[in-house]
Amino acid sequence: MSLLEVRDLTVTYAGGAAAVRGVDLRLDAGQKLGLAGESGCGKSTLALALLRLLPSGTRVTGEVLLDGEDVLAMKWGRVRAVRWAGASVVFQGAMHSLNAVHRIGDQIAEPILLHRKATPAGAKRKTGELLEQVGLPAARAGAYPHELSGGQRQRVMIAMALACDPRLIIADEPTTALDVMIQAQILRLIEQLVADQDLGLIMISHDLAVLADTCDRLAVMYAGRVVEEGPAAKVYEDARHPYAKALSAAFPRIGDPASRFAPQGLAGDPPDPAALPSGCTFHPRCPVALESCAEQDPAPRAAGPERRAACVLVGTPESPGERTGQEPEALEEARPSTP
Repeated sequence: MSLLEVRDLTVTYAGGAAAVRGVDLRLDAGQKLGLAGESGCGKSTLALALLRLLPSGTRVTGEVLLDGEDVLAMKWGRVRAVRWAGASVVFQGAMHSLNAVHRIGDQIAEPILLHRKATPAGAKRKTGELLEQVGLPAARAGAYPHELSGGQRQRVMIAMALACDPRLIIADEPTTALDVMIQAQILRLIEQLVADQDLGLIMISHDLAVLADTCDRLAVMYAGRVVEEGPAAKVYEDARHPYAKALSAAFPRIGDPASRFAPQGLAGDPPDPAALPSGCTFHPRCPVALESCAEQDPAPRAAGPERRAACVLVGTPESPGERTGQEPEALEEARPSTP
């Protein structure tokens, strides 16, 4: 049984805007899954829906099976317990997530006291262990958030996420506000914790290169749907969906002058969830769109071993992983230059 299985998840905000549309995902213990896409593609909404953290009035359908138990069908008391002991979140921007007037040790200890029913002495001891686990001295428990650097605050957020020994960690842009050296340290720390504790990790980022280097699998989202999913390195280096190709090409490759001096991009923006185009939602921006793309919204289909992509130019339901007709030429013409 998978640690997490998402089935046909759809999230509709008050007013009728569908921010997530029919998403299916699986994650095993010890596995790292990256979620990529431009702002407004539904990544954070998907992550928040997994633990029912969305605002009142939001309609969520489908199934979110955590260790076989549907989070969407749980009573609120059970949800509150699962949010720390079953799964936890590392939010983007630690300074905005930490309480500025409380010492970090007290903030880490709070869920331990509430969910583990620990004594104050036991919670204090566990807090010190967690801080050391993420590379901070236990003595820093007495510091306030403003007394720590950005990287140290992010380590505190990770320590809080680990406070009740969850099986699943959801990291929403955990390194966006950090410089590249600290970012590398945080990413290595997260990788080590996942390996040592056999956790499941969902990491959200705009940076495909970071996800390809950190995660086992990669799911690319566009307009609320997963348009491509597969082994992270394969999706990054040889994306099959035109949107995933464009997203990958937006990052210059080290050692490739053409890529470094003239990175590829993609004109326009993702569509408004309240006014999605007909057919394939990517077709207005797609460099290889066919006439039928304005009418047909393809379901994800096999695109190679352990890969799937929602594009009519990638495989067919009858012949998984194979291209048909004139598709190879069209796709190669659209493929951005890579090293």
